[in-house]
Amino acid sequence: MKNILVTGGNGQLGQSLQKVAGAYPQFNLLFTDYQDLDITNADALAAYFSAQQIDACINCAAYTAVDKAEGDEDNAFLLNFQAVLSLAEICEQHQTQLLHISTDYVFSGQQNVPYTETDETDPQSIYGASKVRGEAAAAGFSADTIILRTSWLYSEYAVNFAKRMKDLMQEKQELTVVFDQTGTPTYAGDLAKTILDILQYKAANTDAAIGGVYHYSNEGVASWYDFAVAIKEMTGATTTIFPVTSDKYKTAAKRPWYSVLNKEKIKSTFGITIPYWRDSLAKCLKNI
Repeated sequence: MKNILVTGGNGQLGQSLQKVAGAYPQFNLLFTDYQDLDITNADALAAYFSAQQIDACINCAAYTAVDKAEGDEDNAFLLNFQAVLSLAEICEQHQTQLLHISTDYVFSGQQNVPYTETDETDPQSIYGASKVRGEAAAAGFSADTIILRTSWLYSEYAVNFAKRMKDLMQEKQELTVVFDQTGTPTYAGDLAKTILDILQYKAANTDAAIGGVYHYSNEGVASWYDFAVAIKEMTGATTTIFPVTSDKYKTAAKRPWYSVLNKEKIKSTFGITIPYWRDSLAKCLKNI
């Protein structure tokens, strides 16, 4: 395994992979975005894979505008399902290891214990439904496909909750943040390292049957309010943050009330240690 295609290379996970790539000199990561490779175009995919040997593909490309997707279902499914179907097919044809990124939004959020990989999916939004279909598409051509679900992703890059809160706290004296949605913030830098660790494991254990669904988020549990308060504490902001219920903050898409992910499978399979969310947040904020 040498050449690794990264789709969605300009997103926050793609940029995080670029940042950590130097620690994995055995891999040649090929970063693309829609300007370079339109994964919704099967012919473009076929031409790209025919032009060079691709040993693995990390699919970071996704339609992630959760609320916009409620009125833009066709495009959400085009990128999150149909494009994944084409990518999985071309990867199978070229014997390319596919690692596909998914989300906690595939669950209903009605549980009160962390979700395992075998829990039933029940998305409550167009975005979540498109990602469920995308998971099936990714896995449909090969039992070796790895599907990695994550949650509440943030980083130094692109648009995300941590960056937005940090900026708002410099502009406003008061903020309201929902406290009745519970999950785990995940630093994209940690996820990027884990992805490459998994591919490194696969390269060293070529016969290992590690295909399937895995969960990855940072350790611990938080509400969005807890997340915002931690950002305030770590940046020294003086903004007053008020906790509110979700009905005070109307959104087009329904969010899971509870989407904490159980990570025992990924830890035991690959022997990885997962950082606590507050420790990773502190690291990220120093880089913003």
